[in-house]
Amino acid sequence: MNKHYQYDVLVIGSGAAGLTLALSLAKEARVAVLSKNAINQGSTWYAQGGIAAVLDDQDSIDAHVADTLIAGAGLCHEDAVRFTVEHSKAAIQWLIDQGVNFTKENANGDYHLTKEGGHSHRRIIHSADATGQAVHSTLIDQVQQQKNIDIFEHHVAINLISQADADSRKLRCSGAYVLDNNSDAIHVFQAKVVVLATGGASKVYLYSSNPDSASGDGIAMAWRAGCRVANMEFNQFHPTCLYHPRAKNFLITEALRGEGAYLRLPSGERFMPRFDEREELAPRDIVARAIDHEIKRLGCDFVYLDISHKSPEFISEHFPTVKARCLEFGIDITKEPIPVVPAAHYTCGGVVVDKNGQTDLQHLYAIGETSFTGLHGANRMASNSLLECIVYAQSAAQHILAKLDRINTPDVSPQWDASRVRDSDEDVVISHNWDELRRFMWDYVGIVRTHKRLERATHRIKLLQKEIAEYYSNYNISSDLIELRNLATVAELIIRSAHERKESRGLHYSPDYPEKSPIARDTILVPTNFAGQDVIVSKDF
Repeated sequence: MNKHYQYDVLVIGSGAAGLTLALSLAKEARVAVLSKNAINQGSTWYAQGGIAAVLDDQDSIDAHVADTLIAGAGLCHEDAVRFTVEHSKAAIQWLIDQGVNFTKENANGDYHLTKEGGHSHRRIIHSADATGQAVHSTLIDQVQQQKNIDIFEHHVAINLISQADADSRKLRCSGAYVLDNNSDAIHVFQAKVVVLATGGASKVYLYSSNPDSASGDGIAMAWRAGCRVANMEFNQFHPTCLYHPRAKNFLITEALRGEGAYLRLPSGERFMPRFDEREELAPRDIVARAIDHEIKRLGCDFVYLDISHKSPEFISEHFPTVKARCLEFGIDITKEPIPVVPAAHYTCGGVVVDKNGQTDLQHLYAIGETSFTGLHGANRMASNSLLECIVYAQSAAQHILAKLDRINTPDVSPQWDASRVRDSDEDVVISHNWDELRRFMWDYVGIVRTHKRLERATHRIKLLQKEIAEYYSNYNISSDLIELRNLATVAELIIRSAHERKESRGLHYSPDYPEKSPIARDTILVPTNFAGQDVIVSKDF
């Protein structure tokens, strides 16, 4: 049976960003957290490397800022970078206070800091090679103890609900229509404030390190609700995902290269020295393109990542998760190299927000990978993403609490209308379109893009969107259909953004425009129903 829920704050997403925000609000607000699957199945859980922060006396905020600006290839917003880095130490301390068990260097209690690509200092605090799981499980434990937080697992947001606000002459976000996968009912969740924390959109590509839930839901919903998006062409491909027919989206942490692992061709030859003076510690975009180049040049399916020259004890201590997972596939990383390929990993663009996470639509916030803060520029530097989740979630929480009492309870929205739809007897259409979309995005809008490839992608996405819209209008909603619709929206935004960038910069590379433009600018797409415009509401209506 369809239900109607009312909360102070509705958080859509249950990863590091969403749970941090919920915990930061719990003492003063009633919060609902929607989790598309089980609460521990998001991208945060699978993050291996760690969190970048200035924790060592030899390091500095200026050095961390400078490294991030270099990795971002001229497109980072320096104010956003500095804001994030300046709050890094406090963010880590907050996680420690919640109970996160980070790896320690010695009996004195000093934390072990590792180094990753693009960083000039050891500043990556981690929990062995399963940092995401350590952070996420701790936050889940804390959230489950809060009386003011209700968790709704297996609930998938379909669309945001907007209402006109007569007092401000603006539209406001007042909730969402949500599919309950436990009952197939569609509920109305309403709140004074809605927060998108749904992660990125890497499942738009055929090969991805992300779980299946990374389908760009928040970005697509915000775009349909009138919010601008920015820099969607900058999709980070993790250079090293395990290549094995039975391995699904298992990435090999960058920390291996940070601790001395080498990339090798099938012949055993190292190749990164030919591409960058930083060799294996070059930023991810350079490493991913180098691997892609060598795979295509040689006609091979993968290259190797080799840390077997380190002692077995060192490997077991620092990379127990990678070692155990590889052993499941018959690969002993203490004795042999790991076959790896690049895979879509992180969405650097997203919904345009300010430093408080506020979007163009009143009372709608976006945090974490869903958002575009300006931190990552044209290429995310390793381990800055979990930091962004914590810092911006806390900033958004402060902003929300400062005004929550002054926000009126929204008008009651109507129930979802399913009176003119029917059950589908051809769900194969969804699976076929899902596969076709991800495949042409990989082929045409992947690590290397050309004008001709983008034209082909544009043609295909228009046809697919027409089919999807027809299906969406005539048949009952399912989670697969929701994700397919959102992926198609995100694919269009990526293709449009790539078309507009007539240069090669950071993660966006085109042989048609191989040089970097002297002018660095964001690619900002504005929807026709832009939420920032005034609306006129007649109070006599």
